[in-house]
Amino acid sequence: MKTLLVLLISINLYATIKQNMFTLYQNKKYERVCDIGFDNFKQNKKDEEFVSLYAFSCLNSDYLDRLAIPIALLKFSPESRANSAYFSVILMQKKLLYHALIDNYDLSSLDLPTTNYVLSKIFDFYAKLGKHEPRAFYLFEDEKDKKLTYKLYLEKNVRIKKIVIEEFYDTITIKRHVYW
Repeated sequence: MKTLLVLLISINLYATIKQNMFTLYQNKKYERVCDIGFDNFKQNKKDEEFVSLYAFSCLNSDYLDRLAIPIALLKFSPESRANSAYFSVILMQKKLLYHALIDNYDLSSLDLPTTNYVLSKIFDFYAKLGKHEPRAFYLFEDEKDKKLTYKLYLEKNVRIKKIVIEEFYDTITIKRHVYW
């Protein structure tokens, strides 16, 4: 009887965690959902809905390095495989853009898939520059909305350089993304 009670409490707790994550996600509390997912990942890694919710939350809060494990685990349904491919493209673009900015690697010869995620847009803009002398920063104008611009640069930290993308609408900063 005690084992059944523990099992029922565990099932209810699991449902509560997943439902709580979904509610927070709907309210755009992505960083919180990513953290909850991270803390509860081990016991939920076989639930592809949980893993996808966790991964999209981490993506929306710019925690791209947390996508690596979901990429490997999402494989049992067409939707999961599509999500895994989507996350893979973004993570690869982050790594390649970092390589290009730090090591002056030419991205122009690459013909890669893209996404609507801000890092993908910046990756595409940067790749179109071709081989060039490194700059302190890069400004890109959105192709669909001329009032939307992006500033790309490296932020030097004590231990590691970070990619920074600032989004501006007219001259107002609307979001700052930091990746390493």
